[in-house]
Amino acid sequence: MYILTGAAGFIGSCLLNKLNNKGIKDIVIADDFSRDDKSPNYVRKKFLEKVDRQMLIPWLDKHYGDISCILHIGARTDTTEFNMDVLNRLNLDYSKGIWNACVKYQIPLIYASSAATYGLGDKGFSDDHDLPFRLEPLNPYGISKNEFDKWVLSQPSSPPFWAGLKFFNVYGPNEYHKGRMASVIFHAYNQIKDTGKMKLFRSHRPDYPDGGQLRDFIYVKDVLNIIWFLLNHNIVSGLYNVGTGHAGTFLDLAHAVFHAINREPVIDFIDTPPDIRDKYQYFTEANTEKILASGYDLPFHTLEDGIREYVVDYLTESIYY
Repeated sequence: MYILTGAAGFIGSCLLNKLNNKGIKDIVIADDFSRDDKSPNYVRKKFLEKVDRQMLIPWLDKHYGDISCILHIGARTDTTEFNMDVLNRLNLDYSKGIWNACVKYQIPLIYASSAATYGLGDKGFSDDHDLPFRLEPLNPYGISKNEFDKWVLSQPSSPPFWAGLKFFNVYGPNEYHKGRMASVIFHAYNQIKDTGKMKLFRSHRPDYPDGGQLRDFIYVKDVLNIIWFLLNHNIVSGLYNVGTGHAGTFLDLAHAVFHAINREPVIDFIDTPPDIRDKYQYFTEANTEKILASGYDLPFHTLEDGIREYVVDYLTESIYY
């Protein structure tokens, strides 16, 4: 039996579908299930039971003997959340409770970290275990994720296997509920559909042209493939970057969305708001050496191919995965 947290959310619900497609239905899903706009993410999928996230640890204390692995994908992912009490409760304390249960009952654990831990990227994007203690995330969300990574690395005991996955810029189906926190691709599609054009932030650095800011965008199905690989291969525990290893520009992204819906690109550049300008990332790119050295060898979707599938197969008809 698998435990999946965050099953009502974007990546978690996609992972639930991936497991179902692999014939796995003995899954207990945990989340805050109170939001109706998130229910289409999971209602048609197969699982054994729903557990409110506040009751997960007591539930684990009663059912630990049947659990093969905990997939802890749930988190407060709002990068504009500045209430550290909320982030400490949902991203730090909740995760510590799950880790401690996995240590106590010797249950393998795969959990979601984030590339937001890397901050401006001035210290690089390595998933080596010494780096989290030197990182300076740019927002409270990134801080909460990095604090948990640091706490994990400092623990004297660990689950029989664990992996902390540092997700880069994930996009794909089932993010309809995310509002402003949805991917740039999601917002680009809706901007173009509604206005016929797309807005991008102007560059405020001479070494980057307008639209030349770079991100490591990864299609959610590639994320799922990596998690499935981890579930089925005996590799070394640790932090792993989950990105493509190849950064793409926002201009490339915009052109790919226009191409996917057969429209000529019309792009307006606007100033980056002054209040975030000094914290704006101009470059992110996962160092994927560790996950590739572990034996993962599936090709990643190119930015163009991932966007085309997402737009054509999902966004145009609001289809769920």
